[in-house]
Amino acid sequence: MQRSLADSRVKFRHLQCFLAVAQFGGVQKAAESLSITQPAVSKTVAELEDILGVRLFERGRHGAVPTREGQLFMSHASACVSALRQGVDLLSRAEGEAAATLDIGVLPTVATSLVPPVLRLFREQWPNAIMRFATGSNTELLERLKAGAIEFAVGRLADPERMVGLTFEQLYSEPLIAVVRVGHPMTTAAVSPATQLSNFPVVVPPYGTLIRQSAESLLRAWAAPPLSSFVEVLSVSVGRALALENDAVWFVPRSAIEYELAHGLLAPLPLPVAGTEEPVGLILRSDTQPTPAGRALIDAVRKVARERLARNAQARAEEENGKAAAKSRARKDAKGGVKADAKRGARAPRGGKATRAPRQKMQL
Repeated sequence: MQRSLADSRVKFRHLQCFLAVAQFGGVQKAAESLSITQPAVSKTVAELEDILGVRLFERGRHGAVPTREGQLFMSHASACVSALRQGVDLLSRAEGEAAATLDIGVLPTVATSLVPPVLRLFREQWPNAIMRFATGSNTELLERLKAGAIEFAVGRLADPERMVGLTFEQLYSEPLIAVVRVGHPMTTAAVSPATQLSNFPVVVPPYGTLIRQSAESLLRAWAAPPLSSFVEVLSVSVGRALALENDAVWFVPRSAIEYELAHGLLAPLPLPVAGTEEPVGLILRSDTQPTPAGRALIDAVRKVARERLARNAQARAEEENGKAAAKSRARKDAKGGVKADAKRGARAPRGGKATRAPRQKMQL
């Protein structure tokens, strides 16, 4: 009886405030995201706890952390909000309105190369949709996805405990590389670049990220001395500025700087990048289905990823063909040189006779 009454008393605003506090880990940021006051958020969450008869958050110096009951309730609250959004989108689509809204999470190192072509495809079907892209670390994106703040994310495969309740569909893998501006002293020095790292700023991904682990692997493979100073940056725009303006050595996924590499702004350092590839993929909740607009965007992401794989495969094939052709030319040149030397050596005696001074007849 009590549970039935509780069901009827739970309102959409209760779920919104609960999910916002769970997502941001505190009342202040939750209130900012909902554009309401902090007391209003606190009061609404307290009402929900009173209705359900359980404590949903542990509150302390580090913010609000969901209790066991809060974690159990979160997935259902998120599914409820997601289902309501899908219903609104379906009606808007049926009536031809421009009200479809998508909240998507994407890694900043992926966004620059993926978002533009994906949007071009998506807008062919949904020209009036409203898109809201949230960028952040992989951990932040997973938390936002679990809280229902975003419909899906384009990120990296995390540890199993972080992927509970989520699915991962790999799109492609990309290596981490170290780049500097074109004309940087490290690209022309005769000594090993590893010995010069201490002379320049070094920009690496933040600690705890998967690509930070790849950066550390690169440094070990490079036999570089331990870094006494470095800058942690996830923002592509900040990393680019430091590389171009401060002579920094920047460790970054290759796809994030395809434009700069193609237009001669940045140059990769000769590092062994094998083994630094990290999978990038679609991350979705396992207990909800995408909205119609979300499915269209997911299809666009998949298509762009397939096209990238095809381009990369073609580029690798052309590179291998170029290397094979260069080796073939080198072998032919070497054989031609040997034959020429042998031919010159064989002609030498005849040439000697032809140039020998004529014998003088001796008279007796």
